[in-house]
Amino acid sequence: MTYALRTLDPLDLPQVLTLNNAAVPAVNALDADSLAELVASAAHSVVITTVDDAATVLGFVIGFAPFAEYASENYRWFEARSNDFLYVDRIVVAPNARSQGLGEVLYGSVFQAAREVQAAEVFCEVNTFPPNPRSLAFHARLGFTAIGEHSTKGDTVVVALLAASVS
Repeated sequence: MTYALRTLDPLDLPQVLTLNNAAVPAVNALDADSLAELVASAAHSVVITTVDDAATVLGFVIGFAPFAEYASENYRWFEARSNDFLYVDRIVVAPNARSQGLGEVLYGSVFQAAREVQAAEVFCEVNTFPPNPRSLAFHARLGFTAIGEHSTKGDTVVVALLAASVS
């Protein structure tokens, strides 16, 4: 199967919302308005589809550059430490499309976008409580290393704060 990346279109929002909310607790739940606001303020928002069916979203990634008007605790943690990054707020692949390399393709778009703006690093976080060992292993394969840990949501979620060099 051949896959295609494209900029997230407003018509994709219902599918992206469904994928996002099916991935909770690995990502935060959203409603339609908060997703639309998130995408509108993002520096990088891309979906992956098949070439044969460009209307069906199989996965997506949403990322932010420094100085964004974004109140995420994790984003603010990274921004307090650097202004030379692209932050992956969320990346989701549909359950029926996992283990096909789509996450790597989506991250390829992130690293390409980071190179285009000459960012030094890509930042993200992965839950360690509730645990997400599959995502931690995936990010380690891509070269991410832990640079911190952060407890959020009233200590109900703990994340590993990860960084990978763009070079």
